[in-house]
Amino acid sequence: MTIIDDTPTTRLTPQEQQWVDDFMDETTLFLGPDPLIMRSHRIAGRTAREDEAVAAGVDRLQVERIRKRIAGALDEGYEMCEAQGAAPGAKWGDLTTAIYTAQGDVSYLSCHGVIAFSAILHHPIRYIMKYWKDEPTVGIHPGDGFIHNDARFGNVHNTDQSMIMPIFRDGELVAWVAATIHEGENGACEPGGMPSGSETPFDDGLRMSPFKIVEQGQLRRDLLTFLQHSVRDPKLQLADLKVKMTAVRKIIDRIDRVIDEVGVDAFIAALRITVEDVDTEVRRRIAELPDGTYRMDQFMDSTLKENILIKFACAITVKGDHMTIDLRGTGPEILNRAINSPLCSVKSMMMQAILAFWWPDLPRCTSAMSCIDIISDEGTWADASYDAPMGQSLQASFRGFSALQALYSRMSFSTPHKYSNVVANWFNQINTFLWGGITQHGDVVGNLCADLNGMPGGAKPFRDGEDAVSPLFCAMADTAEQEVMEEEVPFMQLVSKRLVRDNMGFGKFTGGMGYEMIVAAEGTPQWGFMTVTSGAKFSSIYGMYGGYGCGTYPLAMVKGTNVYEHIRQDNTKFDLSIPKVMNEQPFPEGRYSTYHMGLQFDLAKDGELYMISQGAGGGYGDPLERDPQAVIRDLELDRISRTVAEDIFAVRYDPATLRLDAEGTRQARAEARRARLRRGKPYDEFVAGFVTAEPPVELPYYGSWGADHATITATVYGIDGPQRVTGPLAELPPVMVPDRREVKIAQLERRLHELETKHGERVHRLA
Repeated sequence: MTIIDDTPTTRLTPQEQQWVDDFMDETTLFLGPDPLIMRSHRIAGRTAREDEAVAAGVDRLQVERIRKRIAGALDEGYEMCEAQGAAPGAKWGDLTTAIYTAQGDVSYLSCHGVIAFSAILHHPIRYIMKYWKDEPTVGIHPGDGFIHNDARFGNVHNTDQSMIMPIFRDGELVAWVAATIHEGENGACEPGGMPSGSETPFDDGLRMSPFKIVEQGQLRRDLLTFLQHSVRDPKLQLADLKVKMTAVRKIIDRIDRVIDEVGVDAFIAALRITVEDVDTEVRRRIAELPDGTYRMDQFMDSTLKENILIKFACAITVKGDHMTIDLRGTGPEILNRAINSPLCSVKSMMMQAILAFWWPDLPRCTSAMSCIDIISDEGTWADASYDAPMGQSLQASFRGFSALQALYSRMSFSTPHKYSNVVANWFNQINTFLWGGITQHGDVVGNLCADLNGMPGGAKPFRDGEDAVSPLFCAMADTAEQEVMEEEVPFMQLVSKRLVRDNMGFGKFTGGMGYEMIVAAEGTPQWGFMTVTSGAKFSSIYGMYGGYGCGTYPLAMVKGTNVYEHIRQDNTKFDLSIPKVMNEQPFPEGRYSTYHMGLQFDLAKDGELYMISQGAGGGYGDPLERDPQAVIRDLELDRISRTVAEDIFAVRYDPATLRLDAEGTRQARAEARRARLRRGKPYDEFVAGFVTAEPPVELPYYGSWGADHATITATVYGIDGPQRVTGPLAELPPVMVPDRREVKIAQLERRLHELETKHGERVHRLA
């Protein structure tokens, strides 16, 4: 036997090691997201410069004055972006401005805008500081500006674009300022920037790791040209780059004046003290919560291409002043579907819940979540890997919001001091139309209607939820004015914001109602619509303490007709609603269909109808405890039907006069409660008949099943078709769903073979 000893006989000299290190540094093939940066949401430790500034003395009144001056500057920048922005997201408030410490921690966010950005933009700034600060071909200088949108480097999703610029004083980097806008169109495989049809990361469109687009005050025309050629709407790309630059420069100008007045030390100390104050206060507030573990599982009912059931698991454990959020048990990523999200995006929406629904009085600051541990297995659809498509990352991210919003209401229910109201679940879906094509002006565009900003609110313990009030991610956002949009795009909202009867989370207090939208294009050689929503089969949000969740909402379409021609011939046919159109079918030549809400980009002919409805906020409490007079008022306003009034709320009344029958209502509710008791079962008996060892065999299911969150169930596809596998996440095979067209072709081929065989047998018998 020959033994080979490959142990090196000599060690490299320091000079040789330096040569090797220099060679490796100079020949780095590829810089991806830095795991140490991307998986941390902690605030950075104090720097020596911050220690020096704080040690110089902190006047708390002066810190508060600095904060107010900063808040005013950020709000001014926000208003500039909103007033001047070209993107629908800018016009209707889907943006934010913020100031950061020199290390990238968000110290203050604009009072308006998307709070979630406070949990996300430290990632690209830390990346810039680590990789570009001392890189001779890049560097950081006064007047520089960095752009980025790639969620894998720290963003909510790829439609958001950030302009990040440093503040220098006497050659010292003292802070950063950024403006972030939901731009929409980003060159993805479908128009509008949120492609449900994405099957690889390369389908997601522009993926800008942080790079310098502004050099010492000048916009880099070469890079701008590249970006404009990478999207469908080059004018939008240029316009909003300039808008963000102008807004950030205005904020920096205001901050410079603050520093002139108070000095650099006081300014640096104010930023740092704000971050640390919030961290300290969050720990104190966690300690007020009852110790224990609180759980909430949610499910998405489609990949936006086919029906599945994929789990988002969340358990929050409180012990003393420590909180842990555990996402283990969440379903695996699907490597050829768009619904995956990076963990940082999910965290951003958790921050949205914390700063909007838990503790809305706190400064909008990175440290609001810094002391909270988050446990997650990489490779799930809520903690996706680098190679997973993420065009619809909001699907997992919004569920992170819903889990924290709902669980805090439970955690804080018994606490004597509350910082916000207990609220049932806010509606959490992107119910709007994305659109793209050639406008009446000959421009190629792609973007979205801002009607997702009309999400209905959840009910409270003392009042109904607000109807179509605001998106969960931005309390101050607005819905679009169709008349403004019609000047730019070739379609009308024939029905724009009509509340849909019975569309509420029923309860003692009802969830806010959503509205319907009916759109149709006209006068363009090429135009199309798409939808990017789940919840057509399985409710996307739940009620609270006996309240109902929202309903399920499909997309409805009428193809093969031109509604405009019908209206011109008979204007009474302008009386449209989804129930009326789908039940009465007033257009004889039309093809009527319903579809789940993951419609890939669909070319629309003039006058073809696309119809969707916003969902509803969750209800609070037992519907049998609702004030009967409130039910009558809802009937008078046509908010609910007679069926709902009688079957859900058990209210009796005179249908002709709507006069309440108080005694009849009392008897009906008493009988409804007796019927509940008759249907009821002891807990053990119910569990024995209801809980199964595994999901239904025919159901494509993804996630843990039962109490064992370490074992994941998944449906995988091979040459023999779908198969159910279980095991630890790390041991599961990659999950890829077969192409729907190939599945359909295979079904048709099998059917054709069956018919040919049957026909051959018949011919044989006749012969």
